[in-house]
Amino acid sequence: MRRLIRPAYAARDMLDLCAHSIRDEDLTVRLELIGDQIEEAEAAYIQHGENETLFSITQSVGIGDVTSDEMKRVYKGTFAKSKSTRHIYDAIKKLPPNDICPMCGQRTVGTLDHYLAQSLHPTLVVTPANLVPSCGDCNKAKLDAQPGVANEQTLHPYFDNVDDDLWLYASVEERSPVAMLYFPDPPSGWSETMQTRLRLHFRTFGLGALYASHSAVELTNIRYGLQRIAERGTVDDIRADLLRRAESSAAAHINSWQTAMYTALGASDWFCSGGYN
Repeated sequence: MRRLIRPAYAARDMLDLCAHSIRDEDLTVRLELIGDQIEEAEAAYIQHGENETLFSITQSVGIGDVTSDEMKRVYKGTFAKSKSTRHIYDAIKKLPPNDICPMCGQRTVGTLDHYLAQSLHPTLVVTPANLVPSCGDCNKAKLDAQPGVANEQTLHPYFDNVDDDLWLYASVEERSPVAMLYFPDPPSGWSETMQTRLRLHFRTFGLGALYASHSAVELTNIRYGLQRIAERGTVDDIRADLLRRAESSAAAHINSWQTAMYTALGASDWFCSGGYN
């Protein structure tokens, strides 16, 4: 997962913009009456996010006289489409550098995902802090699952920072064609809860299989170059080339699949001695 700066928009402003963009005057009035509740819910959400306790936010079926289904329609039909709010929707989608999904760190952002589900938390439907840029696959993988305890929370790009420490590793599967096996190994200095959440995040979004698939393509791409190095150099030259690639990848993202792959390849005597063929 890759950290993102939390959107600089207020939930109440989003609600007001939506309320004044719809034609249903009765719904407009009812939306205007729940502004305080939306504002309070946003403040509580941010506090819980900072404390890793988003799981404890109470579920509901509506807000005041506005139902959960009505809030979902406000999001889908107005917030995501209206001229007064679509630029905000798009701005949140553009938060990740290079449009890369922060949940998997690989695929392209295609939508906004409600970290806490719309159907269970209508007070958070238009709360920017609850809207996470996501690729379609990651959005589908999480579905509307509601964490019941701290350990059941996947990572949140606006509140959790896991990229200051190395936690993603890979091992070389010595077979033909060569393949990589990815696994998370969080530092022992992390809290037990954060270690568990990281492993859950890795499983939920299928990162092991995703990274292995991409590394298989990369292994094919580098084979010819390694063979050329072997023609005029030594095993140590091949190892040095792989480790330089690992260093370069780590400078960009310490926990990228490329960093893990090249580090593992450089440490593998089998691979450096011809396993790439």
